[in-house]
Amino acid sequence: MSIWFQKNIDLDGLADIGKNTMTEFLHLKWEAIGDDFLKLSMEISDKTRQPYGFLHGGASCVMAETVGSVASALVIDRDNYYCVGLEINANHLRSVSEGKVTAVAKPLHLGRSTHVWDIKIFDEKEKLFCVSRLTVAVLPIKKA
Repeated sequence: MSIWFQKNIDLDGLADIGKNTMTEFLHLKWEAIGDDFLKLSMEISDKTRQPYGFLHGGASCVMAETVGSVASALVIDRDNYYCVGLEINANHLRSVSEGKVTAVAKPLHLGRSTHVWDIKIFDEKEKLFCVSRLTVAVLPIKKA
């Protein structure tokens, strides 16, 4: 059973999300949407490396925040609610310096006022290198 509010959502429907934002700057790409997960990828480049040549931890956090926040937005009725991040953490288990990395968000909790997402980020060999948890607030749109 699908968790998404809009049941016919697909990758084409995600194409414009993040236009002119950090998502576009880092060339984040939507890879897959399943019944209960959303997947995003990024090629490691000079824009995303830290001075030692490894993927910057902040880039991993941008991926996690993006995939989790967009997933929350897809779960709610966006005509009446909007989502904002409350808290994010990330544990970097090992370093990665090249190739494509992929983040997968799955819900841990989908409540009326908060969502909690489990986000795992893998390298090209599907080795886990970062785990993140994102808490999102679901707020009503104030109508005049």
